[in-house]
Amino acid sequence: MISVLQRVREARVDVDGQTVGAIGAGLLVLVCAERGDTEAEADRLLAKILKLRIFSDAAGKMNQSVQDIGGGLLLVSQFTLAADTTGGNRPSFTQAAAPDEGLRLYDYLVAQARKTHPVVATGQFAADMQVHLVNDGPVTIPLRMRAP
Repeated sequence: MISVLQRVREARVDVDGQTVGAIGAGLLVLVCAERGDTEAEADRLLAKILKLRIFSDAAGKMNQSVQDIGGGLLLVSQFTLAADTTGGNRPSFTQAAAPDEGLRLYDYLVAQARKTHPVVATGQFAADMQVHLVNDGPVTIPLRMRAP
């Protein structure tokens, strides 16, 4: 699975002019399931997201996790993270999981996150979403969990 984490002061996702998910301070996580991914990659990705120390402590050092600060998670599906641009100017998305498998793994990730973290919001899978955020830092971290 591929993800991009953005430390935010606030973020929300709108679909058709309606907010479908919003958080205050925390992490906006763009996530893409790739072909061959399983629940194991989703579990490893979630564990890393929750423990990654990218929030400032009292001394101003990145030493706290989203769990430490009680921040929110906004999980947004984004198959374009699997873009392959090596073959020309039009990206190929053949490495992205098929839509039904991508939805299954995204739903699994969301369900697991809700079991372990108190504030979890989402976008809407396969929708035309407008993502609004106030990036904090900015701090943007790419993560990729590959099948062994």
